[in-house]
Amino acid sequence: MTTEQLEAIREFDTCTLANAIEQFGVRMRNQGYTRPGLRCFTSRFPKVLGFAAPCRVRVADPPIVGGAFFERVDWWSAIQQVPQPRVAVIQDLDPVPAGSSIGEVHSAILQAFGCCGAITNGAVRDIPTVARMGFEMFACHAAVSHSYAHVVDFGTEIEILGLKICPGDLLFADCHGVLSIPDGIAAELPAVAAEVRRRRQRIVDLCRSPEFSVEKLQQTIQQNQE
Repeated sequence: MTTEQLEAIREFDTCTLANAIEQFGVRMRNQGYTRPGLRCFTSRFPKVLGFAAPCRVRVADPPIVGGAFFERVDWWSAIQQVPQPRVAVIQDLDPVPAGSSIGEVHSAILQAFGCCGAITNGAVRDIPTVARMGFEMFACHAAVSHSYAHVVDFGTEIEILGLKICPGDLLFADCHGVLSIPDGIAAELPAVAAEVRRRRQRIVDLCRSPEFSVEKLQQTIQQNQE
């Protein structure tokens, strides 16, 4: 993907892109995005587009071997194998989050490695400070402590709220959740998304117009289907 192609995708939101992906028929309509429950703690209307650098962590219990995030040079090396822009994706394996998966220090490290944000099904902390850094944190919870946060493994498929994510997957996250963009259609997606947005806007404009009628609504919907 070129910088221009990525910027073209960023012009849209996840909802419009999800509708556009449907037009390609490459997956089921109930696949390719996170279930409800994820939100951005650092911005009201964020837009994060990047290639996934996934890992799995545990927070509740001390690590048997290895150490905390800040000591995992092998994890940092794996991040650098992913194309830029990058987004860190952290699956918390604990049944109930016992602490934060990411905070100020780890956000600074990830940002230095070319990540524009982090996505986790667990918890985050240091929210005001990280927000000022311009680093976006998507999570299900906030927490006071990092407890025993440590990397279990990385570089394999993980799952965040029903969305399976592999290293290098192109992800787009905003206030609605996270959408996975299939490789084979990414370059064509903006043009289709623009047409989807145009057709939706025709219906919205009619509904807000003094010229609205049931007949005109039916006609517009029919025209959009042609």
